[in-house]
Amino acid sequence: MRRLDRVISEVMADETRALWEGVFWGGSDQTIIGYGDFSSTDSKAKPVDWFKVGLAAQKRHLSLYVNAADSDGYLVGRYADRLGQVKTGSASISFKSADDLDLDVLKELLRAARKLMA
Repeated sequence: MRRLDRVISEVMADETRALWEGVFWGGSDQTIIGYGDFSSTDSKAKPVDWFKVGLAAQKRHLSLYVNAADSDGYLVGRYADRLGQVKTGSASISFKSADDLDLDVLKELLRAARKLMA
């Protein structure tokens, strides 16, 4: 976690960094380090404040959430095959340790996300 926090904090240096705690998607109680802020609307057109990138320690793995998307979809999918030994969802990346993740590709993804969400 510390290693990834340093990498993400370096790329997202001028963005906010905050701890998000509570019950999130799927009803699970989580603690997520959020980097950068953005506002959006949910499916009911209700305003939602969220993070651009999030890092969380799960029970058996680590998760990264990259909420950057454009008309072609979430950025995670464009980098999925280059990120290393990971599992990806639309906006999520799951892995056992930082050693499983290609940190250079992660930095590339984070820079692209910052640019897209500027």
